[in-house]
Amino acid sequence: MASAPTSKYNSHSLENESIKRTSRDGVNRDVGEPLPRLPGEIRITDKEVIYICPFNGPIKGRVYITNYRLYLRSLETDSALILDVPLGVISRIEKMGGATSRGENSYGLDITCKDLRNLRFALKQEGHSRRDMFEILTRYAFPLAHSLPIFAFLNEEKFNVDGWTVYNPVEEYRRQGLPNHHWRITFINKCYKLCDTYPALLVVPYRASDEDLRRVATFRSRNRIPVLSWIHPENKTVIVRCSQPLVGMSGKRNKEDERYLDVIRETNRQVNKLTIYDARPNVNAVANKATGGGYESDDVYHNAELFFLDIHNIHVMRESLKKVKDIVYPNVEESHWLSSLESTHWLEHIKQPNPVEQRYMELLALRDEYIKRLDELQLANSAKLSDPSASPSSPSQMMPHVQTHF
Repeated sequence: MASAPTSKYNSHSLENESIKRTSRDGVNRDVGEPLPRLPGEIRITDKEVIYICPFNGPIKGRVYITNYRLYLRSLETDSALILDVPLGVISRIEKMGGATSRGENSYGLDITCKDLRNLRFALKQEGHSRRDMFEILTRYAFPLAHSLPIFAFLNEEKFNVDGWTVYNPVEEYRRQGLPNHHWRITFINKCYKLCDTYPALLVVPYRASDEDLRRVATFRSRNRIPVLSWIHPENKTVIVRCSQPLVGMSGKRNKEDERYLDVIRETNRQVNKLTIYDARPNVNAVANKATGGGYESDDVYHNAELFFLDIHNIHVMRESLKKVKDIVYPNVEESHWLSSLESTHWLEHIKQPNPVEQRYMELLALRDEYIKRLDELQLANSAKLSDPSASPSSPSQMMPHVQTHF
């Protein structure tokens, strides 16, 4: 499969878009050149194939494989088909059929892409003609697994700016008003020794030392400690992210982890309890205890409340999305549409109410009410300025139940 469907099922929509993209990437290309290449891009091999187009059927073409892309150009005079697929988009390469397969175009390769495309290429069955193409694609589409450098370090393009300086984490934190007297920037992960899946610079509570962070990391999956992800520009309430605690079946505890979450709660002065959103279904979180994981029980984390969002793991979600793609691409079967859609379970995944969104809407409503009451209070105080005996009032007295739980 070569492209996602459009509302009018235009069979050349993606092919044409591929041509437009290749003309905008800054590379000088000759229309007659069979293979456009970036500086540092090297042709590895090329082979004549039959591309199984889901709309137009088999198309004879030549496929070129470089250390960066898979590039197909049609050899048929009545087709201007061009496919330009970066190898990094490929997620799986499978062999299609065998040496004894019967039927036209039943022998070849089936390539699954991360953007939900499936590219199918048929080859001649004689002499293991697909073997070299399969091996080369596997090596260069997954270079790190084969001790090869990724193309980003081979690219010889010249740019006017240093890409490594485009994003400055310190400047980004300063834009958010950080560090402040409650939160600090730590360089404990500068060489990614604490957590190899976290950024080098982290924002943590000012009262937590780096040694505290190391102790907390031993109790969090893959050392993903709770760190600041977002801070409200006005009331300074924050959202932090982390992985599951390593509770296990024996119900292990970590005093440093418990104290650390309490420090986060105290840093948010408007919060009596931390609200923890666990993306997993409850049953999955309980099952994870068998493999050493778990969740923050309110029996241990007394100042926290836990909500499960019932989002299934990536494998379940990916399989459900794949089923959605299968029923709409390349054709929609109208007669069984509703039953087919129901069988994907996709609507079940997306129809569930989102507690985070609901809470956010509640906070917006409270904020609007707070502003309204504040305006009323200011008008009342202005009317009493001439009366020195009038007792001063506080907006907090007007809104005693306003709490921010994130």
